[in-house]
Amino acid sequence: MKDATTRSEPAPATPPQATQSRTEANRLRQPVAPSRSLRLNGKATLGAARQHNRTLLLQTLYLSGPLSRADLARATKLTKVTVSELIAELISEGLVRELGQRESQRPGKPAILVDLARDAHAVVSLDLSDHRLLRGAVLSLAGEVLARAEAPLDGATGDAATERTCELAQRLIEASTVPLLGLGVGTPGVVDEGGTVRTAPNLGWNEEPLRRILEDRTGLAVVVSNDANAAALAEHSYGDACDDLMLVAIGHGVGSGLIVGGRPVTGSRFAAGEIGQVMVGTDLGIEAPYSRDQVLEHWLSVPSLTAALAGAGDEGRDRVLREAGQRLGVALAPVVGALNLAEVVLAGPEELIDDTLVEATLEILRRRTMPDSHSALVLRTSTQGKDLVLRGATALVLQERLGVS
Repeated sequence: MKDATTRSEPAPATPPQATQSRTEANRLRQPVAPSRSLRLNGKATLGAARQHNRTLLLQTLYLSGPLSRADLARATKLTKVTVSELIAELISEGLVRELGQRESQRPGKPAILVDLARDAHAVVSLDLSDHRLLRGAVLSLAGEVLARAEAPLDGATGDAATERTCELAQRLIEASTVPLLGLGVGTPGVVDEGGTVRTAPNLGWNEEPLRRILEDRTGLAVVVSNDANAAALAEHSYGDACDDLMLVAIGHGVGSGLIVGGRPVTGSRFAAGEIGQVMVGTDLGIEAPYSRDQVLEHWLSVPSLTAALAGAGDEGRDRVLREAGQRLGVALAPVVGALNLAEVVLAGPEELIDDTLVEATLEILRRRTMPDSHSALVLRTSTQGKDLVLRGATALVLQERLGVS
């Protein structure tokens, strides 16, 4: 994978105070319901019209860049009066700013352009997916890294892991030079809609109310999600992915995030996408009981792949990667067939997720799905590099706090 989009700068040595009180943070707006579509495209019913229309304007500016008020009225089909009132409100809150007059050869007064105040706020994002260390960053609304920090995990679990997470968040809050829109977290494990980590074995968490703990410690609005779900949102928001997407995250384990019809899919028990524990060792026959030695992670996780490659040597490298890709194809084919997905994105170490593995996966998908329905399926590697989950955590905050994606 190539990281073609992420830029970073060192944290400032003596940053000004950038924290906000809970009241100030919540002044921006209340969270958007998690089940809504990621992107709005039309007017709302009367009951929720103002909030919907406000979000629609922010979404239009977020995707299109600078526009005049008349441009916004045409793009959103809202009245000019409504647009003017809402833009004035957003300017007063520091979320939108006027950029000056548009250059024009037409007679009459040139239109004034407005845009999101993209550098007026930032987001603190945490990536807890690595079993060795916790990673974090302050990111702009465009997903660019402004400051970084890490904290070795050193085997910490339970309360100790929670404490290290809080300390890392606080360090990044202090490093920010602009007001913070919120704190986003991508964590391994099963996370419910309230931000409680129901289970994360690597971190020793069971029913850990991570969102509440972080909000109490930082005073910021917090969004917590499974790391693979956050990664899928990063591809959707920053990677030009389509609205029917599956991202497969290959790391210490194997997980995936789903976006179908422009909506994140979390499942009835918040465990959608947990394909790593699906049995793909079909060599044992259909009567074989569930076995951890026959699940996808046995072939595809980074520890398993690394060990297999070390044992195979240079001459056996392609064989190992090809088999891993084939097993992945076996797991993906029913999902692609059932959901009629348009795109599958693989994320993981570049040295493992190479052409051999990708081609083997695609070969199995083509063999095991109807050609007429999936001939245009795109299978590719992520373009977001090592900041994939961090950018996804940023996108989570933008989606919940502003309604944009």
